[in-house]
Amino acid sequence: MRVAGFGCRAGVTHEALAALLGAAEAEAGPVAALACPPHRAEEPGLRALAAARRLPLKAVPVAGVETPTRSARIAECYGTGSVAEAAALVAAGPGARITRTRIVAPDGMATCAIAETKDTPE
Repeated sequence: MRVAGFGCRAGVTHEALAALLGAAEAEAGPVAALACPPHRAEEPGLRALAAARRLPLKAVPVAGVETPTRSARIAECYGTGSVAEAAALVAAGPGARITRTRIVAPDGMATCAIAETKDTPE
């Protein structure tokens, strides 16, 4: 399974998230689910993206998850190097690997990363 993980600020728009997801999918392929930390699961932009794409939005814990990229500020606040990468890894399940490291929206309001499990068809 391939999952897009998101880190975002409150008030991020559906349009910004959709553009970010499109850019990530262009490199890593289409996703079957979206993921974010629990405190962002009710964010209107994320919920609108999940509804528009008809994808489940999984709220997953991210603290303690090792990620390929690392932000010192994010590590201090959330206990992981990248919220987007951690959410994608946790939601994709055991054995998941990052196939697209986090990308940052031009306005800095969100990040997106993609992870997949080994059973994802190529």
